[in-house]
Amino acid sequence: MTDTVQARKPKPGAWAAEAVARELPVSFVPTTDTRVVRAIDLISREAELLDNKDYEAWQQLYSEDAKYIIPIDPDCEDFANTLNMVYDDAHMRGLRVTRMTEGYAIAAVDSAKTLRTIGRFVPADVVDRDHGATVKIRAAQTLIAYKRGHHDIWAANVDYTIDLGATAADDRLSLKVIRLIDGRDEVPAAGFLL
Repeated sequence: MTDTVQARKPKPGAWAAEAVARELPVSFVPTTDTRVVRAIDLISREAELLDNKDYEAWQQLYSEDAKYIIPIDPDCEDFANTLNMVYDDAHMRGLRVTRMTEGYAIAAVDSAKTLRTIGRFVPADVVDRDHGATVKIRAAQTLIAYKRGHHDIWAANVDYTIDLGATAADDRLSLKVIRLIDGRDEVPAAGFLL
């Protein structure tokens, strides 16, 4: 009689090398600072637009040179030279919104209903400029997607860079990096924006 040893299937993401955690700067500017409050207001407005699938209005929250990024490696900082799930500039965001709204893509026809909660706001940097300020802020996002009787949970640490204008109506996102906590694992396709 011979003993057989079955090879264990590695857990998803086991192929990924252990990464050194990225540094997380803190500005010690309180979340009650009016510049930070405006940044959080913009983040909340963006979340509501996404949950309501108002993608045209969502696009308007981004500056022309803004990037919308979902890296595979949640500790990555060099997005331009690394493989990402999403690396969108204004042109690519526009194409993505067209796919989501024209009704030809499965993402548009049979999209999930979403509800996202954003919290744990930590200001990383606040810099005053001539006509406003730039606020870098980290947050946690939990997104519940419901489709065909099934709920999926998407959790991420999100880095935002927001350029504040003369008024709140002029505030724009210049960078959003969604660092999925399971980004190194098998991630299902999403018919919605994170």
